[in-house]
Amino acid sequence: MNKTTTLIVAAVVLLAIAAAVLWQRRAPEAPPTPPIASAPAPAPAPVPAAAEPEIKHPIEPAPQDEQKPLPALEKSDAYARGALVEWLGRQAVQNFLQTDDFVRHFVATVDNLGRAHAPPRLWPVNPMPGRFGVQQTGDSTVATAGNAERYAPFVTFVERLDTQRGVALYVHNYPLFQRAYEELGYPKKYFNDRLVEVVDLLIATPVPAQPPALRLTEVKGPIPATQPWLRYEFADPELQALSSGQRMLLRTGAQNQRRLQAKLVEIRKLLTTGAAPR
Repeated sequence: MNKTTTLIVAAVVLLAIAAAVLWQRRAPEAPPTPPIASAPAPAPAPVPAAAEPEIKHPIEPAPQDEQKPLPALEKSDAYARGALVEWLGRQAVQNFLQTDDFVRHFVATVDNLGRAHAPPRLWPVNPMPGRFGVQQTGDSTVATAGNAERYAPFVTFVERLDTQRGVALYVHNYPLFQRAYEELGYPKKYFNDRLVEVVDLLIATPVPAQPPALRLTEVKGPIPATQPWLRYEFADPELQALSSGQRMLLRTGAQNQRRLQAKLVEIRKLLTTGAAPR
């Protein structure tokens, strides 16, 4: 469970890159008004071809001649690593991120945060040190206060991110993210739209008034579980039914959750208003 909790706080760092979405929006042009037919019985209109899905949240990258050329997705590891180090610093990248196949793993992680499961093999992050701890409160098992304390320094780091540099980074590299999203199995959909959808989902995660009760998942079979701290789930079926990203956010603790959601609200404002920092 410690690795699971790490994903959501590290994903906020990754989502901060996306503050550039919609910073240059283009309103769709209205279709031209068709002329009034002069013939009394016009021929039936041909069946239109299937339209491409509407882009809900378009972005407008800088003109190509103002950009450095992007590498192919298959050869983007060193490029992505260098861009992240330039933005976040070498130490932060080494501490928090897995940069091998970063673009694909970033896209898959964002997509999976809105689904029931987020496979650990795709996470572009390092696990936080320590283990997930629990304690008994009355008849309930809850997370210890020490779990939230483990993440507080990282949440502070997230709050201090230079969003303006993230804006430029995301806009310049968006074709790589879109390509990875198409490879993931969405050839006619747009990564920007999925990103906004997941951000909205995380912002909507409820903040429990009390630490949520936990329970161990049942493991059947002759081999005993050797890492029980990875098997805790929420006792409340409504909380357990939330998306993987929402459950991870809950596990950071109420105070950290509010701070991370405040950062996401800031990002979402840029996502939907196009007001990029200058």
